Amino acid sequence: ENMMTAISAPREDVSKYAPKLVSMTIPTDKIRDVIGTGGKMINQIIAECNDVKVDIEDDGRCVIYHFDREMLNKAQAMIENIIRDAKVGEIYEGKVTRIEKFGAFVELFPGTDGLLHVSKISYDRVEKPEDVLKLGDIVKVVVTEIDDKGRVNVSARDLLEKPEGWDEAQKAKKEAFDKRRNSEGGERRVFKKKD
Repeated sequence: ENMMTAISAPREDVSKYAPKLVSMTIPTDKIRDVIGTGGKMINQIIAECNDVKVDIEDDGRCVIYHFDREMLNKAQAMIENIIRDAKVGEIYEGKVTRIEKFGAFVELFPGTDGLLHVSKISYDRVEKPEDVLKLGDIVKVVVTEIDDKGRVNVSARDLLEKPEGWDEAQKAKKEAFDKRRNSEGGERRVFKKKD
């Protein structure tokens, strides 16, 4: 009852002058990414977050200390971006960072790019990626595949509404291609090496 006369519920946060900490776990194989070459990445986090203190143990335990809750949250978000992995089915609004003949590379989050193949840009035929994309464009994409080497493939087309009759049009194109191939060369022949 005496406590209730002073304060009716716990405060949402401690005083702005009180030291605060956030604890998280980093996968051990990502510790070197957070620290960076010669401590470059961890020093950048410290500098950008008003001299936040970061302790990382060998087992991946990470504790961030600061008086300012905003700086704590910013440092935590920066570390989470470094250790983050893309997952199939996740949707991102990424920036086009490179354009090649076969497609464009889209930065999903810092340190991770996805390949947007020219065939996955739109349902309409795109001859060259630069016809519809330019460096710095923000593109909404979905992760469609991550291969065994960790390369990420994305699609913008899969997030668009499928045009009416698109499946039938694709089927007709395939049948026309198969018919043309068969008329030009007939069935595929297998040649065996003579002894």
